[in-house]
Amino acid sequence: MRPSLFSYSLIDLRDYFVSQGLAKFAADQVYNWIYRKYNFDFESWPNVSAKVKAHIKNEMDITLPKIVWKGLSEDGTRKFLVQMSDKQTVESVVIPAKNNRLTLCLSTQVGCAIGCTFCHTGTMGLKRHLGAGEIVGQFMAIGSWLLQEEGPETRLTNIVYMGQGEPLHNFDNVKNATIIFMEDHGLCLGQRKITLSTSGLVPQIERLSDFPPINVAISLHASRDDMRTELMPINKVYDLKRLFSAIQKIPLKAHRHITYEYLLIKDLNDGQEDIEGLSRLLPRKVSKVNIIPFNEYPGSKFKRPSDERIIWFQKSLLAKGLITTIRATKGQDILAACGQLKSELETPNLWN
Repeated sequence: MRPSLFSYSLIDLRDYFVSQGLAKFAADQVYNWIYRKYNFDFESWPNVSAKVKAHIKNEMDITLPKIVWKGLSEDGTRKFLVQMSDKQTVESVVIPAKNNRLTLCLSTQVGCAIGCTFCHTGTMGLKRHLGAGEIVGQFMAIGSWLLQEEGPETRLTNIVYMGQGEPLHNFDNVKNATIIFMEDHGLCLGQRKITLSTSGLVPQIERLSDFPPINVAISLHASRDDMRTELMPINKVYDLKRLFSAIQKIPLKAHRHITYEYLLIKDLNDGQEDIEGLSRLLPRKVSKVNIIPFNEYPGSKFKRPSDERIIWFQKSLLAKGLITTIRATKGQDILAACGQLKSELETPNLWN
């Protein structure tokens, strides 16, 4: 199988070209065409030598994952079903926000092995990891579609690793993809523009010192071990004590926080005792709580709290001195909201 051009960091591509008897600077030219200009037709690159083009044609794979299904929510959120070369599919979501911010929620695995009981993706099980080139390919395929269909004002600005899969379970490929996203001569996404969300794989959290310095979010969802284990079976192995011991080792730059994602579920983790538990558990100076009202999906046993309860929960945490936000629910009408992603075709009349 030929290696994907999208799996190479700029440094690695320079080294690879040199090892193949090609000019080192050609890597910079290629990066400029694909990541700055979104031009994937290497035959049309006038400043790239015929020798380099022939090598790319014969020895490398420059095809992008295929968008096989897409839909538009009432709130402007878009969901894409993206197919890899082996016909496996993942879902990716584009979320619009103020100030022309356009965030892509990326998948890192086909399915997921973690098995969180509230998550639609968890019902799939894990089929395989995505390679770095497939992760970057999602971004490039969707970014290219948006530029062609909606113009340059729709350029993707942010990434969240919050799609299908546990990013840290696929540590090396996600790390390599992140290096590619942050490359100054390529997409040039700043470290504050990329967020990685993890369910709490302690050994991999302890390796984050060897990861590009991006935002980190922890899927917490409960302040007690028994409740967290009910929601997230991973807590049986990496309980709250072990989790927070690992979190303390995450290198944080000045004025940065760890975000704790808290899925708020009616009559389960939305009470006063949960407020008190979070207040005791979270260090105020470096913690931010992001409340995620539960997004219902067909077959789920959990329910979303009332809006009044959600606001009460936020105000109660603010009163305890914890920075707390409520994540706006996006794309719920097309099952594109947090916890709803699953690689399957839904009702056709929802889609373009």
